[in-house]
Amino acid sequence: MPQITVDYSAPLHRRGFARALHPLIVEIVDTELDACKTRFREIEELIVGDGSTYDVIVHVEIALLSGRTDAVKARLSEAVLDLLPKHLTGADGVRLSVEVRDLESSYRKR
Repeated sequence: MPQITVDYSAPLHRRGFARALHPLIVEIVDTELDACKTRFREIEELIVGDGSTYDVIVHVEIALLSGRTDAVKARLSEAVLDLLPKHLTGADGVRLSVEVRDLESSYRKR
């Protein structure tokens, strides 16, 4: 049931990243491969508090059904951070971040 969202402004090889990410999630959180869904959202502009801009970031958010321990979520975050540079063109200077969280109890699907 992982709901994955990737916000990016860096040159990310999306299909290759998703194809590597999904089996990684399956292995770490014990879910089914066809349950993984990844949406990519290209960032047009990012402005930080002082008004400066960052040109190259990738932020991955993975939302899971509740029940995974904090240790499992942290392990997945670290694994995704290790995977990302392999799917970037010129990873130098890219700010990478990952958040693994629980889906809200109101989550439903059809």
